[in-house]
Formats: sequence, structure tokens, C-alpha cells
Amino acid sequence: MAWLIRPLRRTLFSPSLRTPLLHQHPNSTSFSNSRNYISDMRKSAFQDNILRLLRKEIQYEHDHCPPKQPATRFNSFTVDDRSGEQWIRLKRKFGEKEDITIDVTMFDGSVPVPDSGQVQSDEQLHITFIVNISKGDDSDVLEIVCSAWPNTIDIQKFYVRGCNRTANHPYTGPEFKELDEQLQDSLYEFLEERSINDELAIFLHEYMKNKDKTEFIRWLQTVKSHIEKK
Repeated sequence: MAWLIRPLRRTLFSPSLRTPLLHQHPNSTSFSNSRNYISDMRKSAFQDNILRLLRKEIQYEHDHCPPKQPATRFNSFTVDDRSGEQWIRLKRKFGEKEDITIDVTMFDGSVPVPDSGQVQSDEQLHITFIVNISKGDDSDVLEIVCSAWPNTIDIQKFYVRGCNRTANHPYTGPEFKELDEQLQDSLYEFLEERSINDELAIFLHEYMKNKDKTEFIRWLQTVKSHIEKK
């Protein structure tokens, strides 16, 4: 029997035959292609689902109270919408020398409004705006930091800074509400004369509600366009 076993062992363990007889595997290239195909299918299905939801949300926003064309003026101010950004700018001249610029944030806070039963049932949205009043290119700038509530404005800070903002930490004076009441009233009258008043607060809240919706739709469309790119 030994003469039969030896030739068989030589055949099985021959270097030239070892791989075909003892190490046969499925085609690795075919297996890899199959995995890539499945992965691509899952990715495509995932992207299709996101696109479907984005289109649905965009359509919903357009169907339910779509945004209006933004106003370009308020009284004597021109309005720069700053499309795609979180703020707007109003500008006007007052008298012969004053240049007035107002930079306004979108909604940046809120406070609860209790109802008659002292239960928090609503919120008042808050907007910050900064008024800059200058008298020529190289003049100092009167800077007024304000809050706009739904139907009123509050002055927070009132100070003068150099036109080049050279000081890193300038003294900006006390809090506005710490000033003498008559001085506070006179500063509100100063702004009122320049159409910076409660009417402006109402305008800004209406404007920002519309801008908030416009920017949300723009954001949805930007995300959709990015995902659609091949």
C-alpha cells in the first residue's frame, strides 16, 4: 500500500498543484463588486429620502404663508436686506451733516409673557440694533445700542467712539438706565426726531419674521442643491 500512498501525497502537496487543490476561494473581485453595489444602493436610497423630505418642506413653506418681497424703505431709511446673512442695514441722512446707519440682528432672544393667571403662555421676541451717527468721514461716531421689542424700543448703551476705533477697551459710560431720568427722556426724543422709535420696532419685527422664513427656505434649497450634485 505504501507505493500507492506516496504518489498521492506527492500529488496533493506538490507546489504546482497546492493552490488549485487546497486553497480554492470564491472570486474576490466579484464579491467586492457586489458589496459596492449594495453600498451604492443604500446611499442612493438615503439621499432620495432626504431630497424627498427637503422638497416636501420647501413646498409646505411656499404653500402656507409664503414669504413676501422684503421692504426696501422705512420712512426716510433705505433697507439693505443682506440676503443670506443674519442681519440687515438701514441708512439715511439727517439734516445737512448727519449720516445714520442702523445695523439690525435677526431675532436673538426672547422673554416669557405671563397671562392674567401668571402662566407663561407666550414669548416676546427680541432684536438688537446698533445706531451709528457720524458727521463726516473723519468725525467721531455716536453709537447707541438698543433693543427692539414687538412694539417698543429700549436704549441699552449710549456713547461716543473714535472713527478709527483705536482703543481696544474704550470707556462706554454707565448703563443707560442709571442716567438721570430727564436725560434718558431727552435721548429718546433725540432718536424720535430721527425716526428711531416704537414705529421702527414694529417695522423691524414684521421685517424679521419675513426674513426668518425667507432665509429658512433659502437654506433648505441650498442643502437640496448640494445633495443633488453628482
